[in-house]
Amino acid sequence: MVTIAVTAEGPDEPRFAVSPETVKKFTALGAKVRVQSGAGLRSRFSDDALTAAGAEIAGSAGDALAGADILLKVRRPAADELRQLKQGAIAAAILDPYDRAGIEPLAGTGVNLFSMEFMPRISRAQSMDVLSSQANLAGYKAVVDAASLFGQALPMMMTAAGTVPAAKIFIMGVGVAGLQAIATARRLGGVVTATDVRPATKEQVQSLGAKFVAVEDDEFKQAQTAAGYAKPMSAEYQAKQAELVANHLKTQDIVITTALIPGRPAPRLITRAMVDNMKPGAVIIDLAAERGGNCEATVPGQTVEVGGVTIVGAVNLAASVPVNASSLYAKNLYAFLELFFDKKDKTFAINWDDEIVKGTLVARDGQIVHPSLAPQPA
Repeated sequence: MVTIAVTAEGPDEPRFAVSPETVKKFTALGAKVRVQSGAGLRSRFSDDALTAAGAEIAGSAGDALAGADILLKVRRPAADELRQLKQGAIAAAILDPYDRAGIEPLAGTGVNLFSMEFMPRISRAQSMDVLSSQANLAGYKAVVDAASLFGQALPMMMTAAGTVPAAKIFIMGVGVAGLQAIATARRLGGVVTATDVRPATKEQVQSLGAKFVAVEDDEFKQAQTAAGYAKPMSAEYQAKQAELVANHLKTQDIVITTALIPGRPAPRLITRAMVDNMKPGAVIIDLAAERGGNCEATVPGQTVEVGGVTIVGAVNLAASVPVNASSLYAKNLYAFLELFFDKKDKTFAINWDDEIVKGTLVARDGQIVHPSLAPQPA
């Protein structure tokens, strides 16, 4: 029988890697799920709820890990955790894989490491896409937090005493987080505009009832990779787009920035000069803060005020709704591991030639193997 271990996350991470729902599903596949006592409480998954679903509650992390075949985590596990697993075990988590210095000690334990951030953008892996499930919640929460900080009503209101104007909300970057931010801002009654360098997003923005803002030249029409990510743009295009954005920002009440390119620092979309020209009382929520921020004035993990503009360096915003974030993340992990269970024989075997395995496998047999992490030539 395959044993799946799940241990507590660090003090800054309230999300959890399994839910009662996925414990029940893993058990039905023939796996034993061993959970560290109390580890799910910050996501409101009690030991009793997990036990009722079929989990075995272990008194300590060491008891949960001892001889397990699989370790599931939200954040990168410690090397000491991996050493307690069975030889040839696997671990799946949000590994922050581009931090090679942090990954190498984990690879050295011999545990096979899977980074959920590297999930291929293919149709059969959609249910496993951690970045999308968490970004969805981050986009929603960004608008809710911004509305709270703004201190004014968002929808237009007609009253006997006069009209309350609708807030103007600008979404920069129209990926999963941006689209959810648009939808949420529209539901709250804001006048929503959005921008992105990928031409395919224009129709998506308009379908949600928002207005698209971008320099639509020939370079713009070619600004998307085959995988659906934004390409780095030329200096000339960036200058034209920056001028357009700078003028637009002067009139906006709330700005949500979401632009990220995997493995790169966050692109700088809002300069300090642009912030200085914004209206006092405006709010910026920077969802790219963990990678340096889309706004020049962002301080990761902090809320600062610059010239009357509030700038939130949002870090791990999805975790601020941990019940939902954990439930979705747990389903992502279950969908990934389910691929390798034989439902008739109740056995587990990884198909190392599967494109999803190849896409997410970071380390095998003590070596870092993912092509994106190969050492760069000097």
